Amino acid sequence: MTAAADPGIDVTVPPELSARAPAEARGTARDGVRMLVGRRSGPAVGHRRFTELPEVLRPGDLLVVNNSATLPAALPGRLADGTPVALHLSSARPDRRGAFLVELRRPAPGAAAAFWPPEESPARPGLRVALPGGAAADLVEAFTPRLWRARLALPEPLVAYLGRHGKAIRYGYVDRDWPIEAYQTVFATVPGSSEMPSAARPFTAGVVARLAGRGVLVAPITLHTGVASPEAHEAPYAEWFRVPAATARLVGHVRAGGGRVIAVGTTAVRALESAVAPDGSVREAEGWTELVVTPERGVRAVDGLLTGWHEPRASHLLMLAAVAGRPLLERCYAAAVHERYLWHEFGDVNLLLPD
Repeated sequence: MTAAADPGIDVTVPPELSARAPAEARGTARDGVRMLVGRRSGPAVGHRRFTELPEVLRPGDLLVVNNSATLPAALPGRLADGTPVALHLSSARPDRRGAFLVELRRPAPGAAAAFWPPEESPARPGLRVALPGGAAADLVEAFTPRLWRARLALPEPLVAYLGRHGKAIRYGYVDRDWPIEAYQTVFATVPGSSEMPSAARPFTAGVVARLAGRGVLVAPITLHTGVASPEAHEAPYAEWFRVPAATARLVGHVRAGGGRVIAVGTTAVRALESAVAPDGSVREAEGWTELVVTPERGVRAVDGLLTGWHEPRASHLLMLAAVAGRPLLERCYAAAVHERYLWHEFGDVNLLLPD
């Protein structure tokens, strides 16, 4: 899979700007991370703390949040010849043929499992990976050069099995393994994501209460994220989502009243845009979405976006450009590097608004 256009932003992110640990471990509260505010109608960007979000938004605005909870989706495995591997489970639900998406990575003692270039990986049809507790994964066929369809043989239901044997997926920029609780948001109620819907990580009960007190609405969707290997920059593939009827109605009500619909994370954008009916309204919807949001397609359900900082060549930047426009996006990324914002799931955030 490749993206429809080059998503790249012409900035270089120094390695020291990767957030290597959760904010709490760095001596900052969850809601104390920095927030760069960019407005499409003006040339300037503003620098805030996330605790100021209620004051930045307007009464009547609607935040749409992802209530998917993160699974401990990284498992240790071993091949028949004894070779150790790491298996990252990329879908919590099987596809129509009963297969799951998985990625094989090279384990490294005391460090994050490393990217296995496809030309070096042992992955092939029929390969069996022995997993803890007598479980196994049998590779069926390549889905992308990185991901494979696999059939799982488990001794118990998947969520329970992962809770017993898995750990949170970790990449090389994170300093050590952190408990799965570090990868949950305050909205996480529906287990299913392989990686944290991290744009919502800074929210706390206190911030949510202040949003309510200011008249800012909050409504949920569910989208279970797959693995997005930072080395591959692949376009998004199919993910399971649900937009409840109540959320769909609220989106229509807010927009009809002149309010703004602000998605919290690219997952919320994908879910909402996948639920847009031919007449432009958002309807209740559920299933697998393959939608790739690009500037050419545009957005029809979303006015703004709260998001983390993505790699300068990540395919998600196409979606950000669809929401905010490329000029604003380039200003935000240049300012973030200059002001030394922190990247990745434990880092700072970017609020993109129309005005």
